[in-house]
Amino acid sequence: MSMRNADATTSPRTGDRSLDDRILDAAAELVAVLGGRVQLTEIARRAGVSRPTVYRRWPDVRALVGSLLTREILDTVARTPRASDDREGLVRWIVEIAVQMRDHRVLGALFQGDADLISEYVVQRLGTSQRDLIDQLSGLLAAAQQDGTVRAGEPLELSAMVLLITQSTVQSHRMVAELLPETAWRRELAIALNGYLKP
Repeated sequence: MSMRNADATTSPRTGDRSLDDRILDAAAELVAVLGGRVQLTEIARRAGVSRPTVYRRWPDVRALVGSLLTREILDTVARTPRASDDREGLVRWIVEIAVQMRDHRVLGALFQGDADLISEYVVQRLGTSQRDLIDQLSGLLAAAQQDGTVRAGEPLELSAMVLLITQSTVQSHRMVAELLPETAWRRELAIALNGYLKP
């Protein structure tokens, strides 16, 4: 059976998700080494699928990288437990997510790679993962407002600003690494977030 035929027999109901993940896994491996300079042809070869299989799912590398970013960011958030839902607990959670994203082999390679490619998803517009993070955080901040540990304000607006503060800190960490070693980086981000959210 040819690879093209094998692709065609994938079940839409049960196989597409795993095939999509296989392609995204291949993209992740390549991005970790090459940054944003990957080609769909290379991704297809590494995933063991035909180019048309990839093109049926993503029209170009930018779209595929967008899906990869969404998957990796949301997986990172889902894997990071919260100790408590008061302000200090939420800030510790956000800082830990920031550390995980900062040190993530795929996300880190993208942040340090093709600036034009990554800027579309983290600077020019809100992506799926960012909207999801803002929605999650908005609900958590609203609950923390009820127990008095987060200041008054529209939770969606607070969440958007927390995203901006944290995202810019993650993206720029290498620039100030000599001035802010690991312990200081974590501490100062927590102070910034606590200061912004404290009643």
